Amino acid sequence: MNPRLFCLSGPLRDSTFALPSGEVPIGRDPSNLIAISDPALSRKHCLLLPNGAGYLVRDLDSRNGTYLNGVPVKEAVAHHGDQISIGDSAFVLLLQEEDSDALGTGVEFEDNLAQATAQFRPQDVLYLQPDKILHELPGSSRLALNLNALLRISRLVHQIRDLEQLQSQILDLVFEVIPAERGAILLDGQGERFASVFARQRGGEPTQPIRLSRTIVRKTLEEGLAVLGTDVMGSGGLNRVESLITANVRSLLCVPLTVFQRTTGCIYLDTSNASSRLDEEHLQLTAAIAGISAVALENARHCQRLEQENLRLTTEINLDHNMVGESGRLREMYRVISRVAPTDSTVLIEGESGTGKELAARAIHRNSPRAQRPFVTINCAAIPEGLLESELFGHERGSFTGALAQKKGRLEAANGGVVFLDEIGDLPLSLQVKLLRVLQEREIDRVGGMRPISVDIRIIAATNKDLAAAVEAGEFRRDLYYRLKVVALVMPALRERREDIPLLAGHFVEKYSKNCALQPKRISPEAMACLMNYEWPGNVRELEHAVESALVLSPSDVIRIEDLPDALLERDLPPGVKATQYHQAVRDLKRQLILRAMAEAKGNYTEAASALGVHVNYLHRLIRNLDLREELRSAAVVRGNGRNSGSKS
Repeated sequence: MNPRLFCLSGPLRDSTFALPSGEVPIGRDPSNLIAISDPALSRKHCLLLPNGAGYLVRDLDSRNGTYLNGVPVKEAVAHHGDQISIGDSAFVLLLQEEDSDALGTGVEFEDNLAQATAQFRPQDVLYLQPDKILHELPGSSRLALNLNALLRISRLVHQIRDLEQLQSQILDLVFEVIPAERGAILLDGQGERFASVFARQRGGEPTQPIRLSRTIVRKTLEEGLAVLGTDVMGSGGLNRVESLITANVRSLLCVPLTVFQRTTGCIYLDTSNASSRLDEEHLQLTAAIAGISAVALENARHCQRLEQENLRLTTEINLDHNMVGESGRLREMYRVISRVAPTDSTVLIEGESGTGKELAARAIHRNSPRAQRPFVTINCAAIPEGLLESELFGHERGSFTGALAQKKGRLEAANGGVVFLDEIGDLPLSLQVKLLRVLQEREIDRVGGMRPISVDIRIIAATNKDLAAAVEAGEFRRDLYYRLKVVALVMPALRERREDIPLLAGHFVEKYSKNCALQPKRISPEAMACLMNYEWPGNVRELEHAVESALVLSPSDVIRIEDLPDALLERDLPPGVKATQYHQAVRDLKRQLILRAMAEAKGNYTEAASALGVHVNYLHRLIRNLDLREELRSAAVVRGNGRNSGSKS
């Protein structure tokens, strides 16, 4: 066996790759054995593994999927001649040696043109013109009608690309030559579900759903057998099928659609007319129609998938936003934003501090019909509670001491646009009731006002708190929570999308090089490894500050590990990265100081922080970064055991 992949299409078209005895990673990253420069591929897209007489194809949770013979798979075995498709690339798996005779002996071209006996255009071929064939056979010949139908279908399938239109035309031609009352074309999906079900009734669309026998369909799909029931009521097996009895079916047939020895679906026909039963000749004709139509239906389905994927990618490309990243989590966020932006639905964006919730809110606004209208930001935690009501709703002149003139609130100022309520979890309960009325009625009441004012606004809220827990604790109104959470977005933490860190770091280097009038600097591999290794409790905002600091403080044209903030170097460094002697000594000294202070304070964090002269939150951060929690916990257990043993003595 000489296993190899031959590329049919894509950036590596016409290339052949010999497959080694081990695993074969495929994807966009240059480290893959087969690296393909295609933005539709994930960095690590799929994997091929030897598996007996074939190769196991395993999708690595890619964003656009891996297809085996046109069917999306998570894990499946490919054999000789099977087609593997990823992105714009299609490969054929070759496991057998090709017969040299099968390759042909080549051709020779002769320049002299002899007198041709006959010449005509392809469209004039007799066997592609059903009307002419009918003249050659008796008009009443059933064979003539059948051939006519087959020729018409063979011409039809090459002209129609739309899947639904193709299925409709096939069933219409079937009804012309087969006395069925109902018909359906089913294309298999995953598990018990069908990817496509198209049903027709003779004479037009069905007035009610067409009932099919799942028993018959399953037998055809699983065993690849054509099934005929000429007398359903008198058959010992079929007369016990409830769906057939309910529909009063007298005869039926079901034939498989087969592509490359794989059953991709079936054509199902039945009739309740006892005087015109379906017979074996009808079965033969339908099987021939299925043979002609199967590849065309599969191609139409594949085109439909490609068009849908192209539409999704186009939507992502056209999405106007300032977010940076290509990870699966962020791409899913782009897709949700593209769907929710054109609507006026209220959106609640949740996520840790620094994950980019405001960027997501602005992306929704910029891609909405309100893009040219105001985007007003209100930080509910930054404005004192005594002023917040006036800031939100405005006030009338003389409504309170110091109200010397009428003032419009920010909700009113945003009329026609979007209001972004940041840190909504910090909104006082007294104002939550008034905000609920705004969401329900789209009306506001100024402080001291006598009449409601209508506003046309869309509200987007954000929080880094667990609002569901706040509701249970009575700190946030349940009715307001559900009014805000019409559409919920959860921004992923940076540690959940580490593959975006190099892109973000490069973006911030470019940004602050311009802002600070500095030459752009390269990030060394060791420094990038440290950036990838850190947990980033402050998320993207903390990464931004770390890169800006390193860019400004670095004395050379390369950002090295010593230029990074101390917090990144307090953790155990990633494999292959060695700390400088200075940083290792500082790290060891910090560990000793903290352990000694915690021992003297007998495990009391507040006393230990006071002894060290730092804030208790900073002490907690140091303990987390230096990975001292387990060591401190063990020391506490030892101290506890010591006290116990002392008391016993």
